Amino acid sequence: MNILAFLIPISLILGGIGLYAFFWSIKNKQFDDPKGNAARILSDQFDDDPDGK
Repeated sequence: MNILAFLIPISLILGGIGLYAFFWSIKNKQFDDPKGNAARILSDQFDDDPDGK
């Protein structure tokens, strides 16, 4: 039972770090790709062979 005294705060700290990283990435527009999908849908090039072989 004493191990829970260590595991609970550690898990809360790691969860907080993950949440901070998520909000940081949203704030710095890491997930924005305004032209990517719009340009790919109109492209005539098909990527059937992603390795280029």
